[in-house]
Amino acid sequence: MPKLDGKVAVITGATSGMGLATAKLFVAEGADVLITGRDRRRLDEAVASIGHNVTGVQADSGNLDDLARLAETVRERHGRVDVLFASAGLGSVSDPLGSITPDTFDALVGVNFRGTVFTVQYLLPLMSDGASIILNGTTSATKGIPGAGVYSASKAAVRSLARTWAAELKVRGIRVNVVSPGSIDTALFSTVSPEIREQITAAIPLGRLGSSEEIGAAALFLASADASFITGANLVVDGGFSQI
Repeated sequence: MPKLDGKVAVITGATSGMGLATAKLFVAEGADVLITGRDRRRLDEAVASIGHNVTGVQADSGNLDDLARLAETVRERHGRVDVLFASAGLGSVSDPLGSITPDTFDALVGVNFRGTVFTVQYLLPLMSDGASIILNGTTSATKGIPGAGVYSASKAAVRSLARTWAAELKVRGIRVNVVSPGSIDTALFSTVSPEIREQITAAIPLGRLGSSEEIGAAALFLASADASFITGANLVVDGGFSQI
């Protein structure tokens, strides 16, 4: 039996990379999925690539009006949410102390932290008892990565939210967990020089970058009954980079 048979899942930031890979896997495992993205063309392409049991909602996770519209769309189409993967996020590792701008700070905190808070809050009234909430973290939250201070702090805040929300929502049986990717072979790495890519890969104990599909598999585990006794946890998927 499919792991998410009959479930309604919402995945934000799912027009490419980890979010899109997760959406495809969730649909393959029986879920009806709503995905979001800021760009209409890319959103339509993502919906077409998934093929069935998917709805695209143009939304920016940093925009509260968009989140309200997302919640209303979910209410109209399905009336509930069984799985929420707050995947939308921004990353930057080129902002060392001394060069951080207010615009960079506001963008990273606005989407990664504020956006996560209000994505969950707007959809919470639609969450089924026993539902699963998955937040998108990063291994950078526990490592000192030069140039990534604001990004890492915004994701460390997400880790803290999971603990607090797991305690607050336990009365409804709603599980809240984090999946924390390490270096994943997404479009971002196509802009990285071969030398930097080699350095990053060499620092990973398993000797390679991760794939978006591996993050999707981790999210599927946390979404499914396989993780029914797991809440408040941080599932690290980084080839051992932050663990060894």
